[in-house]
Amino acid sequence: MQPMLATPGALPRGPEWVYEVKWDGMRLLAEVADRRARLVSRSERDVTGNFPELAGLPTVVPDALFDGEVVLLDDGVPSFAALADRMHGPVSVARAQARPVVFMVFDILRLYGVPLLDRPLGERRATLERLDFRSVPAVQLSPLYTDGAALLEATAQRGMEGVVAKHRDAPYRPGRRSSGWVKVAHRLSQTCLVLGWRPERVGDSRVGALLLGVPDADGALRYAGRVGSGLASDTVQRVLREVLDGLPSTDSPVDGQVPRVDAAGARWCEPALVVEVVHLGWTDGGRLRQPVFRGVRADVDPAEIRRHP
Repeated sequence: MQPMLATPGALPRGPEWVYEVKWDGMRLLAEVADRRARLVSRSERDVTGNFPELAGLPTVVPDALFDGEVVLLDDGVPSFAALADRMHGPVSVARAQARPVVFMVFDILRLYGVPLLDRPLGERRATLERLDFRSVPAVQLSPLYTDGAALLEATAQRGMEGVVAKHRDAPYRPGRRSSGWVKVAHRLSQTCLVLGWRPERVGDSRVGALLLGVPDADGALRYAGRVGSGLASDTVQRVLREVLDGLPSTDSPVDGQVPRVDAAGARWCEPALVVEVVHLGWTDGGRLRQPVFRGVRADVDPAEIRRHP
């Protein structure tokens, strides 16, 4: 099963809406059955070994399916960059305990074998709130708020990603982008495919820039520009090279689209690595304005990517 997605839009208002923080992390479905927890990403990849902190979920309830987001906090604010290393592969219990994640649970889709998908959000949330998560310190309920405008302002002041508004009567529709969930972000973001990379210096193994591509509305891959900001940390460099070294190609995946100044010294790769950038909009030529790298999105299927306005 794939999670339900929110639709971008303006902040809806009214008593029929409730509001949550838009957590800057990794979306997970957590299934509890047969005395074990199984964690699955948006791309339906099993990531149970990445987050051993959540192995205790069966102590809460023996059969359930939860939706939520795993986050790592820096000074109380979720940091997608800090989470990048944990998204990439399994970790030991000791490493997880040294810097544990928090699973912000915001929905329940099944309980004791009973599907809850068609129940309204208000009923699903009430069911969720009756469970006691205190036996698993890494799990918290994502708080709900009734004043969306105040929450939007507060998240902006704290440098957080934004707000998700949810209609109290909305059912859960797996794999669909629902108008019953509306996301309002403070920054423009775009998931992209990596077409190739350029070293910091000639002959260097460090990644100095990524060349990005985004499929258009018809699915044709288009060059979207290059990003160099945000690549400096050793963790980012290691994660990128581990993936890029396994995707070499002799040719550009978008033949003729990459300007000579961007293509100079490029090392091409198969367009299978998904990354996310924040940016200031699009140029008339279809290039990202001042993109900044946020992280590898191992939880996003390359086939899902399309250009956002």
